[in-house]
Amino acid sequence: MLSPGAVIGILGGGQLGRMLAVAAAELGFDVHIYTDEPGSPASRVAAKTTLASYTDAAALTAFARAVDAVTFEFENVPAAAGEALLAAGALVRPGPHALAIAQDRVSEKTYLSGAGLPTVAFEAIDSEADITPALARLGAPALLKTRRFGYDGKGQAWVRSAADAVAAWAAIAGKPAILEAKADFVREVSLIAARGADGAFVTVPLCENIHRDGILAQTRLPAATAQEIAARAASDVSQLMAKLDYVGVLTVEFFELADGALLANEIAPRVHNSGHWTQNGADISQFELQIRAVAGWPLAQPRLLGPLVMENLIGAEVENWAAIAADPSARLHLYGKRGVRPGRKLGHVTRFV
Repeated sequence: MLSPGAVIGILGGGQLGRMLAVAAAELGFDVHIYTDEPGSPASRVAAKTTLASYTDAAALTAFARAVDAVTFEFENVPAAAGEALLAAGALVRPGPHALAIAQDRVSEKTYLSGAGLPTVAFEAIDSEADITPALARLGAPALLKTRRFGYDGKGQAWVRSAADAVAAWAAIAGKPAILEAKADFVREVSLIAARGADGAFVTVPLCENIHRDGILAQTRLPAATAQEIAARAASDVSQLMAKLDYVGVLTVEFFELADGALLANEIAPRVHNSGHWTQNGADISQFELQIRAVAGWPLAQPRLLGPLVMENLIGAEVENWAAIAADPSARLHLYGKRGVRPGRKLGHVTRFV
C-alpha cells in the first residue's frame, strides 16, 4: 500500500487525468502528470507535470524514478511507453498488455471472444478489396472502423452495399480497419469495474448510455436492464479482468439484444465517460476507485444514491454553464479545456430525477 504523500504518475493530461488528480489529492497523494500537451487540463490541478513525447526514453525513465506508481488516463498512450516505464522500475497499473489490446480493434475483439465475451461478427480489413467479400460474409449494412485511434465516432463509415466500398475506404483515409456486423440492440450499456492487486473485485452500477453522432450524450441510472443481465455483465467483466491480471478500473461497453444476450463492443482500460455521474451520484467515484487500486488500498463497492441522468456538454452546449450553475438540481463539472469546437467534450452535468 502506498502511504499518503506518495506520488502517483498519470500518463495523459486530459479531463480524465484532471478528475483522477483531484481524487488522488483528496486521498492525500501528489500527482505527477506526463503529457505532450502544453497547458493540459490535468496539469493545471497536479503537483507536477512532465511535458515530453510519449516516445522520449530519457523523459520516461526520469518520470518512472520520480513517482511511486503509474496509471493511464486514456488508451492511446503508446503501449511502448508503459513497457519503458516497467523497464525503468515503475509500478504500472494496469499493465501495458491491456493497453495494447484496447488500442487495436481486431486484437480487442479477438481477445474478448477468447475470454468468453461474445462480440458481433467481424473481419479484418487491410485494403479496399477486402471490403466486398467481407460484407458478403457479414451481411449488410456493416460498420467500417479504423483499427486504431478511432473514438467518439471518428474513423467510421457505414457500408450498406458493395457500391459503398470505395467511399467508405476513402472516409477512413485508407487505414487498416475492421468491418463489424450490425448489432440489433435494444440498448447500449457499460459496466465499470475495479480490481485490486489482491484480486478484490467491485462494480459500479450498470450504466445505460445514449449516443448522438457517435459521441456519448447521456447516461441514465439505473439502467433499464434485468437484474440477471446486469449480473451476467459483472461476471463476464470479472472473468476478463482476472485473465488480464488487471489492476485498476476497466470499462466494457455492451450491446444488449432483445433476447437478453450481451455482446461486448469495446473495452477501455481506464475510468470512463459513462461513469462521471459517480462523482455526485454514488458514495465512491470511479476516480477514487482507480486511485485506490493503483495505490494498493482496499476497494469499496459503490452504491447508487438515486435515479439520475448525466449529460455531456459537447461543443457549444458548454456555453450554457451559467444557467446550469444556477440550477440547484444540477451538479456541473467543467474540464478547463481551452477552445470550444463541435464534437469536443467540455464538461458534464448530473441531475437526480
